Amino acid sequence: MSAAAALARPRLDLTPFQQHVLLYPDDCDLMLGGGRGGGKSFAMALLYLRHAETHGALARMLFVRRNFSGMQDFEATCRIVFGMAYGTAATYNASSHLWRFPSGATLQLDQYETDTDFAKYQGKSFTLIGVDEAGQYPTPAMLDLLRSCLRAPLPVVPRFIMAANPGGPGHGWLCRRHMFKAAPWVPYVEETTGRTFVNCPSTFEDNPNLDQTSYARQLDAATATDPELGRAWKVGDWTVARGAYFSAVLDERRVMIEPWAPGRLPSGWAAPFLAHDYGVSAPSVTYVTARSPGARGPDGRFYPRNSILLLDELATNEPGSIERGMGYTVPVLAERIKDLAAAWKIHPDGIADDAIFGRTGGEAGTIAAEFRVHGVSFSSAKKGLRVSGWEKMRLLLLQAGMPDRPGLYVSRRCEYWWQTVPSLARDPRKSDDVDSRGPDHGADASRYACTYEPRPMTTGTTVGMY
Repeated sequence: MSAAAALARPRLDLTPFQQHVLLYPDDCDLMLGGGRGGGKSFAMALLYLRHAETHGALARMLFVRRNFSGMQDFEATCRIVFGMAYGTAATYNASSHLWRFPSGATLQLDQYETDTDFAKYQGKSFTLIGVDEAGQYPTPAMLDLLRSCLRAPLPVVPRFIMAANPGGPGHGWLCRRHMFKAAPWVPYVEETTGRTFVNCPSTFEDNPNLDQTSYARQLDAATATDPELGRAWKVGDWTVARGAYFSAVLDERRVMIEPWAPGRLPSGWAAPFLAHDYGVSAPSVTYVTARSPGARGPDGRFYPRNSILLLDELATNEPGSIERGMGYTVPVLAERIKDLAAAWKIHPDGIADDAIFGRTGGEAGTIAAEFRVHGVSFSSAKKGLRVSGWEKMRLLLLQAGMPDRPGLYVSRRCEYWWQTVPSLARDPRKSDDVDSRGPDHGADASRYACTYEPRPMTTGTTVGMY
């Protein structure tokens, strides 16, 4: 029996969502992004089946997922779909995870967890690549790299498919690249790749093959400590989980302030200090941070006593990427930090992550000591207090805008902060912590700023100058 005939079998029970997905031609890449239980895995298996039937021996297909257990789930889905289409004519080698179809097409199922896994695919060409649970990748870098293997001989049109649920460590970049680019089922051009994509949403309520009442109870139980994530999984609303960790306390209308002119602050304000999170392959992030004495700022706004203000930012991320650092050495980074401090007429000192105080074996002994050699002085942030630091930061964000409570305020000038912090996910294993697999460098530096207790200054002291 042909695959086309198998697809028409009533017992396969294609859902309206799966039928809709199959309507789009191969020159449209697909983002299957909705809630859980919407039938995305079956839709992906059907797309592989159609590609194999359409292109025969020219079809060289790849399916990846970050963890092995998830790959096994998709293997079971393939056994159902391909078994209905071909019976025993489609064979699967469980040791190599390779499907072979009667037409000569092949489908490789593989784990793709770290950058080193890409070596398995170098020099190989695939005509269709599918990525399941794309939101488990905290940055798009590994998937962008995988696209380099997407090559096909004419007349085959190569295709890339992703499936994802809201709320994972990759929630932010998926929103930026895909979920808010166009309405569902409307093609759009994804700027980074230049490819035409279509967002194809589904939820468990679109899947009549599920016991929907029972599945809803399962989702509620799985997210009992995070109702917002539970709602995101149930209704597939990516705006619900936007910044799952901070969404309940972060309101841009209260927190964002317009840029202040660098230089001397009004009388009564202590000199700003620096808050720094160190990185090399990942970005370093440094903030010019002020603590309000309970006074008005240059913008005429009153800031309650002990409010924290992030006034300016140095983020060493690669242009166009929030995940990759510029790879600056300490001497180069120190010069950039001193330039930032000089613009604000302050001494280049403050607080930094305690990792830079560990001995590295270098000539200076520690990264912090190397910074001191080059004119930048940091004290330790004591990262062991991570969760209590997040709680203080959340409280300050919640209180921003209150006339009698200290808050956390962030300048519009701090672009990296606004690109990353609002979309950070909650750690799925520890609900009171941020998922550190996401781009949390700006958030970490902010947390240090919120917990920093600068040296007391004598009465009447104004902003420090060089």
